[in-house]
Amino acid sequence: MSTLTERAEPAGPHGSAEVAAGYRAGRTLPLRVELVRQLKRRRTLVMGAILAVLPFVLVIAFAIGGEPGARGDRVNLMDTATASGANFAAVNLFVSAGFLLVIPVALFCGDTVASEAGWSSLRYLLAAPVPRMRLLWSKLVVGLGLSLAAMVLLPVVALAVGTAAYGWGPLRIPTGGALDPATAAQRLVVVVAYLFVSQLVTAALAFWLSTRTDAPLGAVGGAVGLTIVGNVLDAVTALGDWRHFLPAHWQFAWADAVQPELEWSGMLQGASVSVTYALVLFALAFRGFVRKDVVS
Repeated sequence: MSTLTERAEPAGPHGSAEVAAGYRAGRTLPLRVELVRQLKRRRTLVMGAILAVLPFVLVIAFAIGGEPGARGDRVNLMDTATASGANFAAVNLFVSAGFLLVIPVALFCGDTVASEAGWSSLRYLLAAPVPRMRLLWSKLVVGLGLSLAAMVLLPVVALAVGTAAYGWGPLRIPTGGALDPATAAQRLVVVVAYLFVSQLVTAALAFWLSTRTDAPLGAVGGAVGLTIVGNVLDAVTALGDWRHFLPAHWQFAWADAVQPELEWSGMLQGASVSVTYALVLFALAFRGFVRKDVVS
């Protein structure tokens, strides 16, 4: 059985590319087209609904179980959840950062290429012809854009729900003091930005796996599974300073943004680790896909 390999620009008899009149590679698969395609998919709608419903679930939980309170002498962010809408938004990010926000990132970046292969439509996209680099770039930008939208959706809904339930006010800091609403809003923007950057390694891992397999579940599950493994390894204190090279070690460095004085050192270290891993994995994804024989 011969191997079928699609090329974006077929070579002519002298090795030069032969293309139809008016064809421009840069205009194939526009971002708006890919974005609309992904927005219409059921998994996008379901993921958005889950993130939008979470704040309502927490409000109901606090209404049934009573307001959270300090346990002993230890006070954490969860204990101030009902102090204001800003506190409630921060708590939603706190409970979601470790796992829930990993899922949309892995889903949007891991399902994008593998699903096309699973539907046997990938080779037809390349034969359109859509250049491979253009196809990957469009899918990566849209995947990252949807991931960022998911991270913005949660605190925005939580802030609205929390303000309606607990009122508009300053962000109370567990260790003492408070941030005025304007400053609190700026700090929440910093938190979301850091969460997005820290999840780039998960996005890159999912995207790389998506270019290596025809099974979307394998790419998404592999990225989520390896992220969980990273969290487990970070809990092994015997690893000592080696844990500093794990992205999971810095996943809650954003807590430095909800302090009286904004501290950047932890977030900068975490961002550098995540971006380094992400650049390597993105490069592997593009390099491998350009050379890959696409048969589905």
